Amino acid sequence: MSIETILLAVGSEDEKRTERLAAEATSVAKPTGATVVLAHVFDDDEFDEVRSNLGVDSESAGSTPDAVAKRHTTTRTISKALTEAGVDHAVRGAVGDHADEIVELAEDIDADRVVVGGRHRSPTGKAVFGSVAQEVILSAPCPVTFVREEPTESKRRVAP
Repeated sequence: MSIETILLAVGSEDEKRTERLAAEATSVAKPTGATVVLAHVFDDDEFDEVRSNLGVDSESAGSTPDAVAKRHTTTRTISKALTEAGVDHAVRGAVGDHADEIVELAEDIDADRVVVGGRHRSPTGKAVFGSVAQEVILSAPCPVTFVREEPTESKRRVAP
C-alpha cells in the first residue's frame, strides 16, 4: 500500500509537540512524496475564543474553520516546518468533537495514515476522562501513528 495522503491532526494542546509532530509527518511524507493535510480541530468554545483572539468577526470570510486553523500558532509552526522540509501540505480546520472530526476528515480525504499527538495518561485517567488519540486509533479508517509528548526533565527516569 502506498502512502499518498497523511492527516496530521493537531489541537491547541499540541504546542509542546510541534517539532515532533512535524518530524514524524515529514519522515513518512518525504520519502513517499505524500501530501500532508494538517488539520486543527476546535471545540465550539475554543473556536469562538481563537476567532476572538485573532480579531476575526464571525461573519467575515476569515472566520471559517479552515481560515482560523491557518492562523493558529500551532498550525503555523508545523506548516512552516513542513515547508522548510519540502513537504507538500494543506491546512484544514473543523469544529466539533475532536475524535469524530479527525476520523471524519481522514475518511473524507481518503487518508493513508493519521498522525496524532498526546500525552501519557494513566489507565484511570483514560477511563475517566477519555482520550481523543485512543478514540482515533480505534475508529480511524487507516493506520494511526501516535506521537507522545516528551517527558519533562523532572519526570524522566534515569537507570542506576
